[in-house]
Amino acid sequence: VGMGAAKVRDLFQQANEKAPCIVFIDEIDTIGKKRDGSGFSGNDEREQTLNQLLSEMDGFDGSKGVIILAATNRPDSLDPALLRPGRFDRRIPVELPDLAGREAILKVHAKNIKIDESVDFNAIARAASGASGAELANMVNEAVTQADMEESIEVVIAGYQKKNKVLSDKEKLIVAYHEVGHALVAALQTHSAPVTKITIIPRTSGALGYTMQVDEEERNLMSKEEIQNKIATLTGGRCAEELIFHSITTGASNDIEQATKLARAMITRYGMSDDIGMVALETVTNQYLGADTSLACSQELSADIDRKVIALVKQQYAKAMELLTTHTAKLHELSKFLYEKETITGDEFMEILNR
Repeated sequence: VGMGAAKVRDLFQQANEKAPCIVFIDEIDTIGKKRDGSGFSGNDEREQTLNQLLSEMDGFDGSKGVIILAATNRPDSLDPALLRPGRFDRRIPVELPDLAGREAILKVHAKNIKIDESVDFNAIARAASGASGAELANMVNEAVTQADMEESIEVVIAGYQKKNKVLSDKEKLIVAYHEVGHALVAALQTHSAPVTKITIIPRTSGALGYTMQVDEEERNLMSKEEIQNKIATLTGGRCAEELIFHSITTGASNDIEQATKLARAMITRYGMSDDIGMVALETVTNQYLGADTSLACSQELSADIDRKVIALVKQQYAKAMELLTTHTAKLHELSKFLYEKETITGDEFMEILNR
């Protein structure tokens, strides 16, 4: 008891003696959590430590040249007293890198590694949308050529290739039609990202195959039409199964999850439902650590949202089904090609499609 507070006093004393210097406290949320009025917390060890930190920072003279920095993944859980002017008053969010950032990070890590001259870092950065700095470093560590780079992006997205998982011919055929279903629906709609690769090699994440789409440039906004098209693309795999085999499999579980998430977000977060309009029904908490969302509305409205989500996904499913029915010949042709080759590039796909 009292050790935390003593250590804080000691820290600031040392900082004063060693000035000019920088004091950096990592994971500040361990001692800087919000103080709540519940129970007997007046003598709580963590609270004493925080109080000591607050008072030390107050009696701190800026002219001495001591700078105090702290880092956390949970800025929303910090005590407001810690963030007021004079204490930690400047916030610098370190977001996931954008396109230029990803390219620069890849180049930094590639400096110390023997890597093929012809590697196009811009193409890799475009494909690795949403990757963190650590993931990008990992990609470079596994790569020598452009093809290795592309493979390592897939490892981050979908896991390693499962060399020992052998699908039966029937299953392999179903997966081929499923993936081409996604790719065809994506390619036949305007406003959807171009298909860059389709594969039916199973991955360690549990995916039996996947279709990769990469936007031409960095995107920060999505229109209503684009989200609807994305939902239609996600339903394309199941549509193809139903259309060709007249039965459905468990292969679409991840698609269903993603399509439902998008449809729900359209209504509860993006105000894209005509009936409900611009009303936020969902709040996002803890955006830096796997953001959780909580629904804040009446039970009647919650039931209504569920009905709207179902209707939205069904509508896009019908659209995907219509597209595939119209282009059944291409679906057969592409699936046969994918079944034989197991992996095809976006260029091969488009070439057959436009034939």
